Amino acid sequence: MRRTVTLVAVALVAAAIPGATATAEPSAVRWGACPEGASAPGLECSTVEVPLDYRQEKGREIAIAVSRLASKNPAKRRGVLLTNPGGPGIAGLTYPATLADPKWVQRLPQEVLDAYDIIGFDPRGIGHSSPVTCDLTAEQQAQATLTYANTSADVAKHAEKMKAVAEQCGRSSSAWMLPHITTANTARDMDRIREALGEKKISFVGASYGTYLGAVYATLFPQRGDRVVLDSNLGPGGYDLTAMRAFGRGLEDRFPDFAKFAAAKPELGLGRTPQEVRAKFFDLAAKLDKKPALGMDGTLFRAATFGFLYRDEDVPALADLWKELDKDQSAARSAAAAAPADNGKVGRLHVICGDSSWPKSVQSYQRDVAVDRIRHPLIGAAAANIGPCAYWPSEPVEPQVRITDRGPSNVLLVQNERDPGTPLIGAQKLRRAFGDRARLVTIDQGGHGVYVFAKNKCGNDAVNEFLLGGQLPARDATCAAEPA
Repeated sequence: MRRTVTLVAVALVAAAIPGATATAEPSAVRWGACPEGASAPGLECSTVEVPLDYRQEKGREIAIAVSRLASKNPAKRRGVLLTNPGGPGIAGLTYPATLADPKWVQRLPQEVLDAYDIIGFDPRGIGHSSPVTCDLTAEQQAQATLTYANTSADVAKHAEKMKAVAEQCGRSSSAWMLPHITTANTARDMDRIREALGEKKISFVGASYGTYLGAVYATLFPQRGDRVVLDSNLGPGGYDLTAMRAFGRGLEDRFPDFAKFAAAKPELGLGRTPQEVRAKFFDLAAKLDKKPALGMDGTLFRAATFGFLYRDEDVPALADLWKELDKDQSAARSAAAAAPADNGKVGRLHVICGDSSWPKSVQSYQRDVAVDRIRHPLIGAAAANIGPCAYWPSEPVEPQVRITDRGPSNVLLVQNERDPGTPLIGAQKLRRAFGDRARLVTIDQGGHGVYVFAKNKCGNDAVNEFLLGGQLPARDATCAAEPA
């Protein structure tokens, strides 16, 4: 398939759209009812029109769905707090209500709810914001998720499936959006939201992929960010090849927490020592590779183990799943769930394939898989496997945004030491890229997510104090582990 944008064109337009500052007068946002499936108590919704292509601001526009959980204390309100739950490919319209829900682990404290209107949005191409599709079947969606490769032949076989996925994306009804579903453009959309809200500056809380989105916004619009909180951080390259391969290291960092938990419960039968629990992982994976059970093969087992370890609260359920698989019982409930909706899956692909260039050679992925199968044996050979980005039908339309130290000191990074999805090394790299603009608070705990996602008071207090007081810590800091 002919590539829609040549590398020469990329070079010519690269300098033309660093921030793509809007020239139109801001339009008032008219708040009303939220779309079906996105309603929540106190939540209001609207849309903001933005350019599809910021190089042609008077060209075609798309609608970005926006939500607001308004402060109920005008005397204490200081501005807006834009939020992003991660992804890419995750809708964020209901995220403000989730953060304020008393049933959540820590929820936003009342002081923060008073100080800000909490703003959510579905990023371009996702949910209610001009959603993209590739018309993938449930089987195709599952194949694009951390497929484990035991051999080079497995990589080559998987490559053909990934090529078919990319070609479908190039033929889909939303293919006209392909080159423009990028992190840089979503950051520009965020600034249009700021403008539409009539705010001179916006504060931001982003988790997981949202850390890269926030970093790009802080780089493109350094003077328009107020207080920027980045929680569970990708490195300065976003979801590039390095970040994908880092899943292998992330699970290696996190797995000892699970092994210790399982070994302390001999009634599970998963091993009496952490070493025996680790051996059980490989034993179960090998058996399921040969003979799937309870709807799971080895790839799904590895992916399920990885996913369950995002949250401490899910560790007991993972142990139960292992026990059921080991005994070949019939109640493997959570890990064999249906594949995610096409939009979430392909929205993620659009962003990661559009943000950076990916190797095109199958042989390069075969080499990476061979290395990471040894370096990170739990899941490295899945994280390094080839994906649709190797065959993506459009090239990036602009160079990747380079995160730098230019701008005010207003960025707080918070990070768990043993995060499977965004390992600590990514946060350390991002901290170095930001220089004196940022401070890093590291928490001695596992799992994915710090602020309101976990119970560490020190970590949550660091964020609350910054959002309410505006002062970064004098230096990088650490938070000790707290009792469960």
